[in-house]
Amino acid sequence: MLDLKPYIRSIKDFPKPGIMFRDITTLLSHPIAFRESIRQIVEHFRDRQINVVAAAEARGFIFAAPVALELNAAFVPVRKPGKLPFDTHAFHYDLEYGSDTLEMHTDAVKPGDRVLLVDDLLATGGTIHACAQLAERSGAEVVGCAFAIELSFLPGRARLAPRDCFSVVQYADEN
Repeated sequence: MLDLKPYIRSIKDFPKPGIMFRDITTLLSHPIAFRESIRQIVEHFRDRQINVVAAAEARGFIFAAPVALELNAAFVPVRKPGKLPFDTHAFHYDLEYGSDTLEMHTDAVKPGDRVLLVDDLLATGGTIHACAQLAERSGAEVVGCAFAIELSFLPGRARLAPRDCFSVVQYADEN
């Protein structure tokens, strides 16, 4: 198994002082590393009878679409308000400073669907929690949550409990 940490660039003080930004563009620019990240997610969830993979825009789409193809599952985009052309469900949630809203088509996820949620990064878990609320409101079961990167020193995993969370690369501290 390929160690993927060397393929993730760390940028100090971005987007503001004190933040260590984990940049996935360097992972994406190496096909072998990108493919390995997808392989690890797929292998973790392969036997879970997932029929829908959902992700919030935009970086989550990058990982979720190939995972959906490999799992022979539908891909469902979750977007900011006004970006989807059909009837939508909306979920409003609070952020550290302010609030946000995500939407999903009303017919995208059905009762009984087994959903995997995918994003590039797990930090506080707010975005994926919102995605989970949208899927569960439709009667689906959220089977798990998958991430390319997890900042394990933040409370994201706890916020998503008891859902199965899997991350390819973990950072235990801000450095």
